[in-house]
Amino acid sequence: MSTASTAPIGVIARYNLLERLEPSGPGELFRARDTHRGRTVAIRLLPTDYADGLDARQQLLADARSLIALSHPNITTLFEAGEHGAQVYVAFEFVRGRSLRSEMANRPMNPRRALELAIQITDAVAEAHSAGFAHGGLSPESVTVTEKGHAKIPTFHLASLVGFDPAAGEMSLMDYRSPEEERGEAPDDRSDIYSVAAIAYEMLTTRRPPLRGASAPSVWNPRVPKELDEVVLRALAPNPSSRNQSAAALAAELRSLAGMLAARGAAEDDDELPGEATSSSRPMLAAVVVLVILAAVVAWWFMRS
Repeated sequence: MSTASTAPIGVIARYNLLERLEPSGPGELFRARDTHRGRTVAIRLLPTDYADGLDARQQLLADARSLIALSHPNITTLFEAGEHGAQVYVAFEFVRGRSLRSEMANRPMNPRRALELAIQITDAVAEAHSAGFAHGGLSPESVTVTEKGHAKIPTFHLASLVGFDPAAGEMSLMDYRSPEEERGEAPDDRSDIYSVAAIAYEMLTTRRPPLRGASAPSVWNPRVPKELDEVVLRALAPNPSSRNQSAAALAAELRSLAGMLAARGAAEDDDELPGEATSSSRPMLAAVVVLVILAAVVAWWFMRS
């Protein structure tokens, strides 16, 4: 029996590399098999010059291993960070799904769905912040939407608040960095809040918000309620002091808004009570009336004859 489809294309430590994946970040990315634990994982191989020198590699490994304790349903789990020869690798949870960019599909998302994903992403960021990590690399390319529709942010892009050595290589995807980062200022937790809001804005409108202040999402997508406009624009404020001051606060605000919109939707559904002439039932009612009138005319005609 042929096993060509599962034959490894390479071996790193105890992992059989099975398939090359499209990386969103530094180095090469593979689907692999953990031969000790019998599970499918993802392996990221960092470039050999990513952490140049023994001391730099050891520091990078120590920083990466500190992420192993981080556990959240919307963050990919990091299993191991190690060395294979002079190359650093990290093994983490393999997530079946597609990028948020693919999920967006170049069209405005339903506001409730966008809000659902924004809550999950913000929850994950809040958990990372509480453990002392900032992300610094959020983008629709770096977020995965699982086959069950849940958002996952990648563990490896998380950086300690002390920060990885910038000289070690490009640690983050900079497409969605905040205005203060563009100005050359040091980022903090509020910079991640801006990135989350920028992603939410694009989910709602298909547009990237300008750094100097964005128009309301409802300008581009009339389905966006004004309450969601207000939340997103606050988190996108060019001045960090005008944003939510923590990801946990933003997540709570988004969750409260989701509950309000759900209740509003239920109330609108309840307005269409049985027996009422709703817009969808009026054509059928009119047809019934016409048929009744026609039957009466026919009966009257036969009675006369």
